Amino acid sequence: MKPEILAPAGNMQSLVAAVRCGADAVYFGAGNFNARRNASNFGSDELKKAIDYCHLHSVKCHVTLNTLISDGEMPELADTIKHICEAGADALIIQDLGVAKLVREICPDIAMHASTQLSTGTPEGIKLLSELGFTRAVLPRELSKTEIEKIAAVSPVELEAFVHGALCMCVSGQCLLSAMLGSRSGNRRLCAQPCRLPFAAKGGTGTDLSLKDLSLIERINELNDIGVCSFKIEGRMKRPEYVAAAVTACRKALDGCYGESDKNELRALFSRSGFTDGYYEAKLGREMFGKREKDDVTSATGELLKKYEKLYEKENAVYPAEFFFSAHIGEKPTLSAKARGKSVFVEGGNVCEQALSRPLDTESVNAQLSKCGGTVFFADSIECDIGENVSVPLSAINALRREALTKLADDITYRKPYKLNEYRITKSKAESTDRRKLYIQFSSVDQIPEEIECDRMFLPLDTDADIINKYSAGVTVPRGLFGNYDIIAEKLKSSPAAFALCNTPDALALARNAGKQVIGGPFMNIFNSVALGEAERLGVSEQVLSYELTTKQIADISGIKTGCVVYGRTPLMLTRNCPVRNGVDCKECKRQSCLTDRKGIYFPVRCENGFSQLYNSVPTYMLDRLSEIRGTSFDMLVFTTETKEEVRGILNAYRLHSAPKGEYTRGLFTRGVE
Repeated sequence: MKPEILAPAGNMQSLVAAVRCGADAVYFGAGNFNARRNASNFGSDELKKAIDYCHLHSVKCHVTLNTLISDGEMPELADTIKHICEAGADALIIQDLGVAKLVREICPDIAMHASTQLSTGTPEGIKLLSELGFTRAVLPRELSKTEIEKIAAVSPVELEAFVHGALCMCVSGQCLLSAMLGSRSGNRRLCAQPCRLPFAAKGGTGTDLSLKDLSLIERINELNDIGVCSFKIEGRMKRPEYVAAAVTACRKALDGCYGESDKNELRALFSRSGFTDGYYEAKLGREMFGKREKDDVTSATGELLKKYEKLYEKENAVYPAEFFFSAHIGEKPTLSAKARGKSVFVEGGNVCEQALSRPLDTESVNAQLSKCGGTVFFADSIECDIGENVSVPLSAINALRREALTKLADDITYRKPYKLNEYRITKSKAESTDRRKLYIQFSSVDQIPEEIECDRMFLPLDTDADIINKYSAGVTVPRGLFGNYDIIAEKLKSSPAAFALCNTPDALALARNAGKQVIGGPFMNIFNSVALGEAERLGVSEQVLSYELTTKQIADISGIKTGCVVYGRTPLMLTRNCPVRNGVDCKECKRQSCLTDRKGIYFPVRCENGFSQLYNSVPTYMLDRLSEIRGTSFDMLVFTTETKEEVRGILNAYRLHSAPKGEYTRGLFTRGVE
């Protein structure tokens, strides 16, 4: 497959910059359901114009619908899907399983691309995405070259990889930092990027959640050889000059002429202390971290910006047009035009008259028909059939040229309309329950009180078989599986646990293959009833709902048995690059450390399976307000940093519905996310 340069387009100017600088495809948002709501995006009138402009230049349009959708938003979403498909988009980029379901029902012929927000980065996980109807997967930025090779060798879908732009500390789709600190959710298109603020590890950089920008532009041909077909540039919030420079750099890289000066100019236009390829090279550590310094902000000089502005300020004439002009006395003048296999015919409004002085000649016609400036066409050949002593106003010839080229453009941009189906959003009836059951997740067996009573228990995957059997417990599949998938798969198959808590499509695929009953975890990001139905179709028997739902939204969801986390420190980030190691090594840390924010608040960090998890500074506590949570079948308590005695106290508080003691938060149950 021909390699594709995929450029961001936060507005029409950036889209034009991408197209005129050589992008093969662009991606942008339309309406309210995309992960960059603060970008200008494209409204109803502008969407069709943007897509037609791209198609005229043989550039594909990928429209983002990559956020979580609530039940109440489903009717608007259905209308948005229809509108985007009617405008002729080539593909939709999707995170929410419910959105994927609606797209398949409404417009089964449009391509669906799995957003990196789906947190899927293993061969088996990618195969599961194919089951859902996705034809392309956007790979996580955290993958190494070796890991990408393993996926590409067996992938049933196309693969897309980020090659330039901002690098989030957290695995995409697994971050709740912005949501918990300020209700601005990265899963709901309004991340406030608090990770760029000071979060300090002991002896670290001071901004130990802020990474340098990614740049793999010089590896594009290598990635293409591996099997990646699309090379994605991050930056829908960036200026058009940045888009122009990044697309130009990618084009040069594919042509084998990308050099150090190009990289320096990209860095000057935007970077955070330079670039990194640490994940791709599997070289993690302090060198990957960076922030926006004063020099980074001031390096984009007016001269440099003007250089790249010039690359897209004028339309490129790329299509040769063949003209045939005819004019005879008593007949209307006509013009035929051909380009890209399309032919059009137009005629003037008035008949040709006899010339009183200077008759029309071929040179005059050629001069007018050659004026194709401002369009994608240029006059490749012009033939004339002009009668004797004919008079035609030059303005009439110009009008014929404009009309012919407009019709050619319309024919070139025409796409056969998608067949759109009506779709009625229905909900399956929720199972009734007289008593909500109690599920408990422990991070260590040392936390388990002797007198423990619960309906389900989840223990770490490495727990001894005797303890699993003693409590008839299930296991928690680690959220981070990149690089260790085979090891984890073997551990799960050999575990006597009958059920497993799974937080990603990767984990779900692993548990299915191991023959375990699948309990969906909160980071499966199930946010609506349609997504819940899709989870059931994939083999999930019970589902812990998203941390980001309010009590009202929870009550709206129906389907298989659901529950929510009513106590525990919310995991805010899952990162492959441990922030604590910027200051101390693992031996000193003992996998139990913390970060401190600018207010002096401590956020615990715990490591597992080559990944680190950043937890909230205080636990979410809803044990005294359980009556406000309706429509669920079980409550879940999650213990991370608690001692055995503290666990015993929380269990007693759960039974008595006691008010909280000490510092706590109500999480997002009442305030929700934007």
